[in-house]
Amino acid sequence: MSRYRLCPTPAQEAGLLEHCGHARFVWNLAVEQHSWWTPRRGPAPGYVVQARQLTEARAEFGWLAAGSQTVQQQALRDYAQAMANFFAGTHRRPTWRKAGVHEGFRIVGVRGRAWEVRRLSRRTGAVRLPKVGWVRFRWSRPVPPDV
Repeated sequence: MSRYRLCPTPAQEAGLLEHCGHARFVWNLAVEQHSWWTPRRGPAPGYVVQARQLTEARAEFGWLAAGSQTVQQQALRDYAQAMANFFAGTHRRPTWRKAGVHEGFRIVGVRGRAWEVRRLSRRTGAVRLPKVGWVRFRWSRPVPPDV
């Protein structure tokens, strides 16, 4: 995984913050679902069940459907990995995410397709993000070849 500093315009920043909000909402729903789980109720819902529920929620709530499905699914994947780490004994139980505190989201490339990245200058590049468009970033190190 590579991280680069983005340089968004104010309009792009609003779109990125919306992605952060949707990822946080989905993560917190997963935390709430697992907090209600007890061994008597059977197994806790896994990623596949939660992804199906996400599809139903996107059909019901327009504001959630307006966001990127990839961002929301990756939040569920990240939560599933966090729970696996918790049960393996290497990490603590995942907790609620708060607005404005270490916000972020993860986007993966579409299967079989590379990211659209272009170099603008020696220190600046641009990457195409879903529902945001081309966002400039600081080219601080080489972009991995699989991107």
